Amino acid sequence: MALDKIDRKILTLLQKDATMPVAEIGRKVGLSTTPCWRRIQKMEEDGVIKRRVAVLEPTKVNAGVTVFVSVKTNEHSDGWLRKFATTVEDFNEVVEFYRMSGDIDYLLRVVVPDIAAYDAFYKRLIAKIALTDVSSSFAMEQIKYTTALPLEYVMVADDDK
Repeated sequence: MALDKIDRKILTLLQKDATMPVAEIGRKVGLSTTPCWRRIQKMEEDGVIKRRVAVLEPTKVNAGVTVFVSVKTNEHSDGWLRKFATTVEDFNEVVEFYRMSGDIDYLLRVVVPDIAAYDAFYKRLIAKIALTDVSSSFAMEQIKYTTALPLEYVMVADDDK
């Protein structure tokens, strides 16, 4: 789906603050409220905008420890992957889950209050599914974090060329 410059401006504003009133978004991108709202609705219908959420401060909700969990496995069947994915889905501590290329088969980002909570998570995980090799790395400091995606790679609509 190609987006025009106005769509990209709308997305940039929404990625910074999804609570911004549509009238204000419209004013900032040069549209009245109704056409701006229609564009937002169209991007939601088309799946460009998946959902609007609140980004929380981890330490304020007692989830200030981030652990990157690397998983290697000798099992590469579709059935095992489905079981692993279903198992991981049940753990609220897992906030991101990726199938990787290279030396690591899967990467999880886990958030917990402390090392003891991670240990409890780990024990519950390995009780539910057999894993060949698990390595955990604790983040010492978060240097950059954003939920905003880069929009300079969006396909340009014909009228913007």
